[in-house]
Amino acid sequence: MNDTLTRSTAAEPAGLALPGRTVIRIGPVSAAVPARGVAVTLVALLGAVALAVVSVCHGDFPITPPAVWEVLTGGGTRIERHIVLNLRLPRVLCALLVGAALAVAGALTQTFARNPLASPDVLGVTNGAAVGAVAAIVLGGAVGAYGVPLAALGGAAISATLIYLLAWRRGIDGYRLVLIGLGVGEILGGITSWLLIRADLVDATRATIWITGSLAGREWAHVRPLAAALAVLLPLAMAASVALRVLQFREDTARALGLRLQSAQLLVVALAAALAAAAVAAAGPIEFVAFLVPQVALRLCGGSRPPLLASALLGALLVVGADLAAQIVIAPKELPVGLLTAMIGTPYLLWLLLRRSRRTSG
Repeated sequence: MNDTLTRSTAAEPAGLALPGRTVIRIGPVSAAVPARGVAVTLVALLGAVALAVVSVCHGDFPITPPAVWEVLTGGGTRIERHIVLNLRLPRVLCALLVGAALAVAGALTQTFARNPLASPDVLGVTNGAAVGAVAAIVLGGAVGAYGVPLAALGGAAISATLIYLLAWRRGIDGYRLVLIGLGVGEILGGITSWLLIRADLVDATRATIWITGSLAGREWAHVRPLAAALAVLLPLAMAASVALRVLQFREDTARALGLRLQSAQLLVVALAAALAAAAVAAAGPIEFVAFLVPQVALRLCGGSRPPLLASALLGALLVVGADLAAQIVIAPKELPVGLLTAMIGTPYLLWLLLRRSRRTSG
């Protein structure tokens, strides 16, 4: 969140008030936060929690919220404990964490590139993760429980490094970064298609399900590494807010303000790529979350750049809601959650491209 942290002093008036901001004090530290952003953040938090509860209760064996609470506090029947703790809770937690990771990754890259199109999925980072995962499935044979996630992480890291190096010309221009990212993403998409064509039917089916993005069958083995990664990466992303506040200006302005531009850009790109890779490794490339959510958060909260905390909570809300809808729309069958997010994000992408085209021609 684009907060302004200050340390309260005796000289400050007790009712310090800034236009459009609310002052929150915890002990000796106070924070002037935008009131509109606080309201959006709280609504997103409550919405994500409510949808998570509904998701845990919903299914072929419905369980009431009080029964879920009883299970979480150590009670419940044997079958309720199995359904809640082993089947539904890992899936819901995975949805929340994946949504938060993708949304924050998108907020970082869009602010860094000063371009709303510059999200990890549009730039081709998730395509790199898909190439790594599909190669592991098609060429690797028995890759073990962590083979596909690790291959996805490697693919995302290599593609992010390649895009950054190709876009670097004594600095990063947002427009050039998007063009190079789109080009690299298309090449990586072609490699994925070639791998699928040469695969046998079983491997091709398995890889196709993975690259559409799905939360079906998520287990604690998917949740634990993702939660551990976000426990490190999200605080680092929040700490990078100071650099982001300067990176939204032009490069000469950022340098004049004392920012070590190249180091800050590398840090932001590395954080965004790591967040996207961790999410993709857990659930596959769930499209358009990183692209759509930061812009929605920006428009709801106001300000000059996507707020990180509100983006994280809105991303969690979107993915857990889309996953719930994916289980209901054509029940008893289930849709890949990535298909639903793509249906939401594609019209917005087209609208954004048309609006920018009109601005350019006007």
